[in-house]
Amino acid sequence: MTTMTEASVREFKMPDVGEGLTEAEILKWFVQPGDTVTDGQVVCEVETAKAAVELPIPYDGVVRALHFPEGTTVDVGTAIIAVDVSGGAAPAAEQPAPAAEQPPAPQPADEPKAEGSGRQPVLVGYGVATSSTRRRPRKGPEVPVQQASTAIQTELNGHGAAPPAVPAAKERPLAKPPVRKLAKDLGVDLTTVVPTGPDGIITREDVHAAVARTQAPRQEAPVAAAPAPAQTAVPYDTTRETRIPVKGVRKATAAAMVGSAFTAPHVTEFVTVDVTRTMKLVEELKQDKEFAGLRVNPLLLIAKALLVAIRRNPDVNASWDEAAQEIVVKHYVNLGIAAATPRGLIVPNIKDAHAKTLPELAESLGELVSTAREGKTSPAAMQGGTVTITNVGVFGVDTGTPILNPGESAILAVGAIKLQPWVHKGKVKPRQVTTLALSFDHRLVDGELGSKVLADVAAILEQPKRLISWA
Repeated sequence: MTTMTEASVREFKMPDVGEGLTEAEILKWFVQPGDTVTDGQVVCEVETAKAAVELPIPYDGVVRALHFPEGTTVDVGTAIIAVDVSGGAAPAAEQPAPAAEQPPAPQPADEPKAEGSGRQPVLVGYGVATSSTRRRPRKGPEVPVQQASTAIQTELNGHGAAPPAVPAAKERPLAKPPVRKLAKDLGVDLTTVVPTGPDGIITREDVHAAVARTQAPRQEAPVAAAPAPAQTAVPYDTTRETRIPVKGVRKATAAAMVGSAFTAPHVTEFVTVDVTRTMKLVEELKQDKEFAGLRVNPLLLIAKALLVAIRRNPDVNASWDEAAQEIVVKHYVNLGIAAATPRGLIVPNIKDAHAKTLPELAESLGELVSTAREGKTSPAAMQGGTVTITNVGVFGVDTGTPILNPGESAILAVGAIKLQPWVHKGKVKPRQVTTLALSFDHRLVDGELGSKVLADVAAILEQPKRLISWA
């Protein structure tokens, strides 16, 4: 995303690096003022709520200025670097007329959208993604949602005063039930709230922002963003407390978990199972030539067991479309694996895991884990998941009540595998035992379906030969 401030200077704006993210933190600059850059050269690394991404510049020139230092969080669409392109070959259609500056939205000389695509390329700065959601036509006058969204976002980011009030409309404001309840509890009239969510949906943050504006002293309304940081500064004893800014992956995780917990009605079921035979199979597979060089562990067979259980109970692999009021049953499985990384918890997924053989699944799991540990997981790898596995057993705990990854119907938590006394063939013997927990969205999955899925996973782990007989 670029804009022209002079005939020979271009401002490269923070692009939407994937999935409609609204901000990113500049981790590192690879260039300095005076450096020469070429089309496609990486100029900085940024961290979004999803991953760390390198940004290439889309033209040749000389760096004139870096607008933000490292460690600064910048909104998408904000200019971050100025480049003098007078020495480069800029496309003629992009050079502005001397009389007036061209608006940044139309870019006729840029690369066209791919056929059938709903967005333009973003990693080289060509613009923000457009929403792919299609809503049914609604009655009543239209409210200029995008203008209002931009204004309120500007104010919340400390770049301007409060936006003008939205004209009253007879139509019912768009908001999810939890948000409506929050507004009712706080005494907020939703018709007065400016929506910032996709397609004009009012979010919890919008409601809180409305409350904050009504509670603020009237004389502070026209004041610019300068006093805002002083209000958030809280004195504390640095020897007894440490305050860590909430940003990046932690910020995204917090928002996702709150949204999931208060949107999808969670139900969690548990089962304790003897996995002794599965553990023996793991050891046998490690010696198999088909798995040479591959990482073979209990998680591999647990993942395969879940995939078989989904094949036997396909309705569990679904999502809830609130806008269309439809249940979307997926005929593919993008299997998410929760991974703890230095940047925080992320959930990359294995695309089309249902179609992979056991060796192929082992290879994909190994690549997913190594990429996550290196901090190189791409935003695309964390999108489109359908179900997830979280292996809390690696921390020595028995199990948990996992929260659904937003947009998914189920998540399986795997506890620690421990040697325990167990009744086997009529006698008490030491066996390797674990506890599984399956959380599911009760809008999509009723108790019977959830129980069947969990029981199938447990049955396979108890008798892994069912991987063949049930496949």
